[in-house]
Amino acid sequence: MRLALSAGETSGDHIAADLARALRRQQPDIQLAGLAGPRMVEAGVEPWIDIEQLQVMGLTEVLRHLPRLLRLRRDFRRRILDWPADAFIGVDAPDFNLGLAAQLRGQGPLAVHYVSPSVWAWRAHRIRRISRSLDLLLTLFPFEPPLYQPYGLDTRFVGHHLADELAGQARRSQCRQALGVDDSKALIVLLPGSRPGELKRHAAVLAETARRLRHDYPDAQLRLLLAQADHKSLMASLVGSALAESGVDIDVGQTRTGLAAADLAVAASGTVTLEAFLLGCPLVVFYHLAPGTFWLARRLKLVKSEFISLPNILCQEGLVPERIQDQASAIQLARDARDWLEQPERVQAYRRLSRHWGDQLAQQAGERAAEAILERLSNRLPSGAS
Repeated sequence: MRLALSAGETSGDHIAADLARALRRQQPDIQLAGLAGPRMVEAGVEPWIDIEQLQVMGLTEVLRHLPRLLRLRRDFRRRILDWPADAFIGVDAPDFNLGLAAQLRGQGPLAVHYVSPSVWAWRAHRIRRISRSLDLLLTLFPFEPPLYQPYGLDTRFVGHHLADELAGQARRSQCRQALGVDDSKALIVLLPGSRPGELKRHAAVLAETARRLRHDYPDAQLRLLLAQADHKSLMASLVGSALAESGVDIDVGQTRTGLAAADLAVAASGTVTLEAFLLGCPLVVFYHLAPGTFWLARRLKLVKSEFISLPNILCQEGLVPERIQDQASAIQLARDARDWLEQPERVQAYRRLSRHWGDQLAQQAGERAAEAILERLSNRLPSGAS
């Protein structure tokens, strides 16, 4: 059995690697290849294309790279069909993977997508087209399958790999010890995002937020959590002296440990907000879109959801502050941080909801996703095939 997988960014690499390991456990002789990140490669996926080639975000940014992305997708499709693959599994990166799934469907491979696009928040009109493009959709959240039900797409909630992983996360005290954090002092972590463009847009506001927090909480420990080693030099070139003046320490590759240890996170919107929520870390969410992307989104009325962060979307309430564009000022972010730090009852209620959603989402997602894919394939393959 041959399966082609395609992930487009770090979070998709995590999910696809989890799936790849489960597929190998359930079907040891399976062959896996495709557009892969480092975690997928470690899980046994042959890397035809490196994930870095898809690291583009935002409407204006995608338009600039569109010719190259279209060539990449065309070449990838040809290789999938020539191999040939029994299934194509796109993991997240919907603008790239769903278009490829639509081209492949009906030409041989089963067309599967893992992680529903955020149709409940952004470009809801996509639901009908997505349903025509796929044979199977696997979702992370329980409220998503009913959205596709009217269109007849086989859609299954499998759970979230983050909830599975975090179920075994070390306790807060252990994480603080691992980071060398003084247990008697508040720890505030700052997360600018995982892409260079996000760091460039968020560096200044985070540096100024850190200065204000240092003024308000002189004994607090401030840490900047970065996803990659090369991000450290980028942040140093942008706001290195300002961070040093505010006594901000920088940690690379310690996001999960830092969130588990922290009393508060000020984080750019993204998957990390769900990670913080499931770890019970109080959260202030912010984001600065590229100006052209923000203008187009407003002009075309593409945004449907009242909320942008996953904790608020799951709970359908303003559980955590969300500050976008001009609202994401250092004055506002520091004020939101103070509100959390000075309301222990609010923190307790937040952590109760965190435990509830952790239980809801921890479903052994990789295993359930692999089972669904192999079940659909077993119904298509000739008797005796493997």
